Amino acid sequence: MNLNFSEQDQIFRQEVRAFIARALPVDIQHKVVNGLILDRDDYVRWQQALHAQGWGGSSWATEFGGTGWSAVQKYIFEEEVAAAGAPRIVPFGVKMVAPVIMAFGSPAQQQRFLPNILSGEEWWCQGYSEPGSGSDLASVKTTAQRDGDSYIVNGQKTWTTQAQYADWIFCLVRTDQEVKPQRGISFLLIDMKTPGITVRPIITMDGAHEVNEVWFDQVRVPKENLVGEENAGWTYAKFLLGHERTNIAGIGIAKRELARLKRIASQEIKNGKPLIQDPQFSLRIAQIQVDLTALEITNLRVLSAEEQRRTPGPEASILKIKGTEIQQAITELMTQAVGLYALPLRRDAMAAGYQGEHAGPEYATSLAANYLNMRKLSIYGGSNEIQKNIIAQMILGL
Repeated sequence: MNLNFSEQDQIFRQEVRAFIARALPVDIQHKVVNGLILDRDDYVRWQQALHAQGWGGSSWATEFGGTGWSAVQKYIFEEEVAAAGAPRIVPFGVKMVAPVIMAFGSPAQQQRFLPNILSGEEWWCQGYSEPGSGSDLASVKTTAQRDGDSYIVNGQKTWTTQAQYADWIFCLVRTDQEVKPQRGISFLLIDMKTPGITVRPIITMDGAHEVNEVWFDQVRVPKENLVGEENAGWTYAKFLLGHERTNIAGIGIAKRELARLKRIASQEIKNGKPLIQDPQFSLRIAQIQVDLTALEITNLRVLSAEEQRRTPGPEASILKIKGTEIQQAITELMTQAVGLYALPLRRDAMAAGYQGEHAGPEYATSLAANYLNMRKLSIYGGSNEIQKNIIAQMILGL
């Protein structure tokens, strides 16, 4: 197994860096590097810049307008854009529903939806979790009953990220109540402007409006918006979750945030010296560095398997668990580094760019909010406890 990058890979890396240098808007980069709030327009502008370059779908096949990059090139791209301070690509369209439509959707669905996902023209959200169905998606209760050429959808989804921006939602719905739960689920694409849909905000601990409740009351969905076969949605959901859990690892983002942590620790003074020189604090940083390096090697092994057309085993779950734990550890150390300046949650001040007389340094402004927000990483995409069960089953046969 060769984990080194080839000369061609290094040339590609330089090409990516050159593109980022000329295409990434400075105001967006400033927000990302300093952990400030990004709005919908920021994400759309970056997706449009990628699309103009022909890089809007880095993991897509060329037949659908993608790059056709190798697994290693995709990894290099993700690493470089994260290091440069580019926003993450909003995953719900490009990285989640699009692969499902490519693999299981009809030609008409592929022609209708994929171009607008690639260009950033249409924004998607994910309708999986419900009040009683989180990691156990087989228990979804939102129903879709056939009525002529349509489905009538009733029920509720929750923790729906950025549904307030969404043009479309992809949903798991129950279309058969009489069979084993996994066999009675279908995968529907629903226009968020359809009558009967209500979006209600959920304000999280950090004061953000990022997630929502989505209610469906007699929502009529054309039957042509069913992906694949009726009652086969569980298969498509598992296919999608494999993509989601690998993306959650966020190695490139973790590298960038670790570098940010080191900068903060270099600026904070403790007992007359920079905090990064404190033995206990520097030891904790070193432990994160070691864990991140080990995680990256695991990820490179997955890439090597993909290049050799070998199906990886439990690595997606391993990447999800350790990747989220590392990102949480970084935000924890950041808040500890700035002490009391991390306590206020000043979202209005952050949005206005205002610090105030005693608000502390700019780099402390968003740390408390980021710390609280990152607690969710070990829950969504299948909780880390569930992922450990998956690993035990796949490796130990338990």
